[in-house]
Amino acid sequence: MRKQLIVMAAAGVLCWAAAAFAESFTGLASVKNDGSLVVDGRPVRLYGIYIPPTEESCRTFERPPKCAPRAVLALDFKITGFVRCEPKARNDDGTLSALCWSEGTDLGAYLLERGWALALPDAPFDYVALERIARSRGLGVWGLSVEPRRPLK
Repeated sequence: MRKQLIVMAAAGVLCWAAAAFAESFTGLASVKNDGSLVVDGRPVRLYGIYIPPTEESCRTFERPPKCAPRAVLALDFKITGFVRCEPKARNDDGTLSALCWSEGTDLGAYLLERGWALALPDAPFDYVALERIARSRGLGVWGLSVEPRRPLK
């Protein structure tokens, strides 16, 4: 009897945790230099995308100027005020992987459309399509020229 109660209690806790995890949340967001977000104090990585490292650019029209990788600047420009996120997974580093929207715009899709992100293997189909379109148009990372490395002498 005691063993059954323990199993039932554990199952109840797991169901509660799963339900709590699946709930979306909204909050003020800030963009970190690696392209991750802090939404309502929670560290969040955008689900289904990878933001490759690029050289930093600066927005000199701002005072003080903001310098960061181009994907980070694009994301920071797009986010205005509150962001709503729907958790999809918990990462090994403790961050959440989530689909997030700012004023109705899917932020992962926004970066993919502009070529500043790559679709991961578990990404939604439309993310893969957006990456292919950006690649075919030479946008973002697909349009950056890369100089070949010269051997060291």
